Amino acid sequence: MMDGSMMGWAWVWPVLLLIGLALLGYLVFRLAQSRGSAGAAPGGGTRSEGSPGTRSSAQQILDERYARGEIDEAEYRRRRDELA
Repeated sequence: MMDGSMMGWAWVWPVLLLIGLALLGYLVFRLAQSRGSAGAAPGGGTRSEGSPGTRSSAQQILDERYARGEIDEAEYRRRRDELA
């Protein structure tokens, strides 16, 4: 039997259940969103190697390596010319 002091906590379980369901729904949404954007380019559009105005992933990697100092300018220019 429940006495009067325990009846005040009866609302906690439904609230916790709703919070848990909301978190679960949010996680499912984020997972679906991340799987849907796996082929998207960092700029937000989908990656297309041949379309003008977009860089290939190889060019992007080359730019990043040069920016980090992994390759010098001569190597960067030589590889960039090979990609073009």
